[in-house]
Formats: sequence, structure tokens, C-alpha cells
Amino acid sequence: MSISLFISYLLLGLSLAAPIGPINAAQLDKGIKNGFMHAWFIGVGATFADAFYMMLVYLGFVRFLDAPFIQAFLWLFGFFVLVYTGIESLLTAGQITINMNRRSESLAKTFFSGFFMSLSNPLTILFWLGIYGSVLAKAASTYEKEQLVLFSGTIFIGIFLWDFTMAAIASSFRKLLTTKFLFLTSCLSGLSLVGFGFYFGVQGIMTLIVH
Repeated sequence: MSISLFISYLLLGLSLAAPIGPINAAQLDKGIKNGFMHAWFIGVGATFADAFYMMLVYLGFVRFLDAPFIQAFLWLFGFFVLVYTGIESLLTAGQITINMNRRSESLAKTFFSGFFMSLSNPLTILFWLGIYGSVLAKAASTYEKEQLVLFSGTIFIGIFLWDFTMAAIASSFRKLLTTKFLFLTSCLSGLSLVGFGFYFGVQGIMTLIVH
């Protein structure tokens, strides 16, 4: 793989992870409350969901996700996951202290929170079915299967780099900011998750109505 191709696929991975959305908001919240590992495991869980959709693209199951009923279900499932996570974040925001016990939540629960949050995010699905699907189709006409796997791995390197950076930033906030500011930041993260959730809910209802 040439350097230019490596960089382009690395940037593609970063472009999936970097936009401000539910995962970044959840990483910020977990980093403030529980430290680096919990923030990072949100991203790791989301990455496993990305890998699941990548596998679907490889296996040719993308056509099933075009059905309006399936799309509506995903939007509404995303609504439930995000609103539940956001409300939980708001309810625990008042419990934050600078020396808060970082083992208050298991890493397994954090991992699955990130996994289901990303799995139920139609924007993630659109990326893998739309952008990645078209990139894969174009690359398949030029490169061997082994090179396609390498390209896909490079995308995940970009995702992991961003998740690691976000986890480091979020956990650093805990050391640099006051308890009051941590409380406000956690509240904003929780509200943003609820906001994203209601957006997903509206989209799900609109999908059912239109179709």
C-alpha cells in the first residue's frame, strides 16, 4: 500500500469517528466520571459495531437494511438507547467529585453501551453502506482481496486513534477542572445524548409515516 493510499484510508477512519455525536458525548461523560479506560471502552464498543457493519457489507447483506421497516426500527432503537443513556448520565451527574471512585461501573457495561449506541446509530449505517460500500466497490475492481482487507484495517486504525485521543482528553478534564465544571460538562453531555435520541425518534416516526 502506498503512503498516499494509507493516509487516505486513515483519514476515512478519522472522518467516521471525529464528527461530534453520541459516541463522543458518551466518551466525554465516561471520562469525566470514571477515567480513561471507561471512556476508551465506549469507543472500543462502538468500533466492534463498526466491524459488524463492515462484515455485512462484505457478505452482501446491505440490501436488507434498505427496507423502510428496518430503518425505522434502527432509528427508534437508537432513540431508546440514547435517551436511556442520557437520562442515566443526568441522574449521576450530581454524584461527581474529584476523587470519585472510578470502579463504580464495570468496563463490560461501558463496552456494551458503546456497542449498542453505535449499532443503533443510522448515521453509522449510512457511512458503512454508503461511503465504505462505494469505496469497497471501486477498490475491488482494482485491488486483490488481501489489499482490501489491509485498506479496511487502515480505516480501523484511524477510528482507534480518534477514540484513544478522545478518551485521553475526556479523562484529562477530570484532573484539570473543578467539581462544579465537571458537573456542568456531564450535564451537557447527558443533554446532548437525550437530544440526539429525540432526533432519532422523530426520524424513526417520519420513516414509518412516509412509507
